[in-house]
Amino acid sequence: MVSLTKLGKGQGIPDNEVMEMLEASLEGRRETLKKVLILPPDFTRMHSYAGRITAMYYKLLTPSCQVDIMPALGTHDPMTREECLEFFGPEVPYESIVVHNWRNDVVKVGEVPGDYVREVSGGLLDYSINVEVNKRLLDKSYDLIISVGQIVPHEVIGMANYNKNIFVGCGGKDTINKSHFLGAVYGMEQIMGRADTPVRKVFNYAEEHYLQDIPLIYVMTVTTVKTGEVNLEGLFIGREYRLFEEAVKLSQQKNLTFLDKPLKKVVVYLDEREFKSTWLGNKSVYRTRMAIADDGELIVLAPGVRKFGEDEGIDRLIRKYGYVGKMKILEYYKQNQDLQENLSAAAHLIHGSSDGRFKITYAVENLTREEVEGVNFNYMPLEEAYRKYDPAKLKDGFNTLSDGEEIFFISNPAIGLWADKAKFQ
Repeated sequence: MVSLTKLGKGQGIPDNEVMEMLEASLEGRRETLKKVLILPPDFTRMHSYAGRITAMYYKLLTPSCQVDIMPALGTHDPMTREECLEFFGPEVPYESIVVHNWRNDVVKVGEVPGDYVREVSGGLLDYSINVEVNKRLLDKSYDLIISVGQIVPHEVIGMANYNKNIFVGCGGKDTINKSHFLGAVYGMEQIMGRADTPVRKVFNYAEEHYLQDIPLIYVMTVTTVKTGEVNLEGLFIGREYRLFEEAVKLSQQKNLTFLDKPLKKVVVYLDEREFKSTWLGNKSVYRTRMAIADDGELIVLAPGVRKFGEDEGIDRLIRKYGYVGKMKILEYYKQNQDLQENLSAAAHLIHGSSDGRFKITYAVENLTREEVEGVNFNYMPLEEAYRKYDPAKLKDGFNTLSDGEEIFFISNPAIGLWADKAKFQ
């Protein structure tokens, strides 16, 4: 099995060197490949470089090979034609895109036993977890499956990608729900930015026991964004776990920002192309919570946010229960069947609350005050927020406003993790 690594040299890895890496990953079998499945992330990872890499693989493999592209949606909305064009470019025809349906298109291949879940969770949970994946991963007509994605801090598993792309991005309801709830109950602060977490151990167990026979390779990126440009800082190709660990170390260097003291006020901008729901937009909460001071404030500039959940069922649960804190959600979970049957929603509600430690204000134009306050956030009209916190005039990091107020601005919460040094041990 191929194992390839390349690190950027200050300005990122140029496309010609990326193409050489991708060609090398196919060496010795390119002529025999007749049908390939590529699993990139969806548009919510627009800064992952994965769209461009997918397009490069498509160019390398076609027309002699059939290439199907199934974005690892998890529970997210399917990508639109316009999003696919922007993400992959014009070389990838929309007709090659296959939609993953996490409710109906999955097959159970095994089970992570409750005893193992109890062990990795420190006794917090003891349920078994079904291992469910999209049926295409088991389709023996595919000669190769290429999972493309970004290593970046993540609230559920610690560091995104590697086999998360399979078991969440291409997984089913039980796998997604129970893994998310495991991460939430264990605690985000103990997980984010780390490779070795309970959820990662569950996915490693699942891959080792049930998916060793599929022809899978991982293509993992580490990126940064500077002045709007995505820089590819590292590219790691293969299936070995050590490649993931190497990528994590690079991401920890490039995507974690440590602060000497807690922040009193943080302002986060959510690109309207990428963030259309609080399900996604709450990355602003997850990735900053370890940086914000007690009694501090997070202001989320959210021009594109128009709903809470990515589908109607999840949206309804978020509106019903709200972001009311971990202990209250655990209480609701014990008492209500709808949360018991939708553990990823319960996990999201835990993740999206500050547990009363700091104030969260959503500045929106596509949700009403009643809707925002109904889920336990504070509301601010977007136009009013822009008058004081114009994202076009703010720079990432510390800013002093005209009235003397100091804020910390983040233009994209999806590409990093910000933490008070004292809270990241």
